[in-house]
Amino acid sequence: MDHPRDLLDAATKLRPDMVERLGTLVSAESAPGDLPHLESCADLLARWGEEVLGRPAERVVVDGLPHLLWPAARQRVLLLGHFDTVFPIGTVRSRPFTVRGDIATGPGVCDMKAGIVQMFTALGLLADTSAVGVLLTCDEETGSGTSRPLIERQARRSDAVLVCEAATPQGEVKVARKGGSVYRVIVQGRAAHAGVEPQRGVNATVEVAHQILTLRALGAGHSSGTSVTPTLLAAGTTTNTVPELASLAVDVRAWTSAELERVDRAIHELVPFLPEATLAVEGNIGRHPMTPELARPLLEIARSVAGQLGMPTLDGAHAAGASDGNFTAALGVPTLDGLGAVGGGAHARDEYVQLDRMPERTALLAGLVDQLSTVEWR
Repeated sequence: MDHPRDLLDAATKLRPDMVERLGTLVSAESAPGDLPHLESCADLLARWGEEVLGRPAERVVVDGLPHLLWPAARQRVLLLGHFDTVFPIGTVRSRPFTVRGDIATGPGVCDMKAGIVQMFTALGLLADTSAVGVLLTCDEETGSGTSRPLIERQARRSDAVLVCEAATPQGEVKVARKGGSVYRVIVQGRAAHAGVEPQRGVNATVEVAHQILTLRALGAGHSSGTSVTPTLLAAGTTTNTVPELASLAVDVRAWTSAELERVDRAIHELVPFLPEATLAVEGNIGRHPMTPELARPLLEIARSVAGQLGMPTLDGAHAAGASDGNFTAALGVPTLDGLGAVGGGAHARDEYVQLDRMPERTALLAGLVDQLSTVEWR
């Protein structure tokens, strides 16, 4: 392997190119489900990937959504990421990619377009990428519904998975993540005139209010860190009609599968408070937790590379948010996450990336990939 210091010198020289590419990629908006924009962004990334890997991408289209895969015949390591963002088309017009000193801002800059730029730059520093697979999906922000089978299939072919989601703002990689679930609680009541004879109605808004309090209690104050959060709510038709229908989305996060299962049972066992109201629950456990045991061997190798780069000790963090690394870890495949950019504010207006740390993170990824693809480590 090239000495990590050589990789760092090369990555440092490429910083202006990385910043330029990051601006191009942030400007290529990729909102969830927006097929024309996702396809355009995929075209851009397919060109970049072919340049550094020397082989074209396989475009895996599921329900119209274009995922990009560069498989390796003997896949010792899989680099995993996503190019969709949470921001609607047009956001970049009001909040364009902006550089002030060593900080870049813009929609999706940290989650996770800078990580993709670093990924391709790192691969370009390596002499041999024949044992490296790359998978970039376009539905992670909406739950990876179409890409999960593809992710799991490629993970099973790999000795290790490196997820290029953002690091913590302090630069820690991520060795554990909460698991998560999303549910939809649907309330059926009965409509009536709200002023003339409200007593004839069964108020779905009142029923869903009771359910919100019940749901909050499932996670409130729980010592294990479980959160049960009612989020999106819709109810009613007109201001003078007793609401007949209500719909409530519920976000659940937990550090253990046992906790996810406890909440899953409780949500599916919800019962109505109001006479004659009925409930239906959609959803189940989505991502099981990513536990640190599978990440530790990879973290030790990453620490060794970081030390050779002259970086401070590389620490592993526990992250509350989930990623596609949850899927790969659940299969028992060694997985290390948070190998992307150093930044913060994901999904927010003040999302940012530290440009001065892009070269070192690129060199770290390149050195780690080289070790995993050329040296027996398991």
